[in-house]
Amino acid sequence: MLRISRFAPHLSLHPPHAVAGARWGARMGIIETPRAWDGFPCRGGSVGGMARKDITMTDGEVREFLESGHTLIVTTLGKDGHPHTAPMWFWMEDGKPAFRSFTKSQKIVNLLRDPRITVLLERGLAYDELKGVMIRGTARLVDGADDPEYLLACYGRLAAKYPMVGDEPVELEPDALETAFGRFAPKNTVVIVEPERVASWDHAKLDGGY
Repeated sequence: MLRISRFAPHLSLHPPHAVAGARWGARMGIIETPRAWDGFPCRGGSVGGMARKDITMTDGEVREFLESGHTLIVTTLGKDGHPHTAPMWFWMEDGKPAFRSFTKSQKIVNLLRDPRITVLLERGLAYDELKGVMIRGTARLVDGADDPEYLLACYGRLAAKYPMVGDEPVELEPDALETAFGRFAPKNTVVIVEPERVASWDHAKLDGGY
């Protein structure tokens, strides 16, 4: 099955248009092709007789990119099957993206019903600056009503990365952390993304190519 990134939502998934669309998407570096399908080569092969560079990131590059990222795009599935997408501040929990949200929020309600999740972190404006990591996986949930101390600690990690208290990120002492976020911790749930498949791209590896 072809997996198409958000950069090419208009491509058909049905032959013969899927094959032509996939070839175009592969040239653009936006389609992951995990296996050969209907004559379409696996990533790292050639497309239409033209060899193309592998623009995927190494494991180390993926980790560094995620660690330095700012806004995670989170997609869950609504009750009717439609995607629900939202930008979230996040941190890395043992090498996995994690974020918090109010337990009554739509994304948490979705994940309680269906734990499948996709997250995207991307960067760049010019074509040769485009860079991203997309992770498909399963959400592991930690309810703040069950573990408010853990949720409060997660608030502390976010406050150290983002301007949640004042205009700049700040390392909060325990008393200050409790004062700022203690009342919210039991009402929140942490989502830790357990990866099942990771796709990445770095157009700088094209060396000015297309």
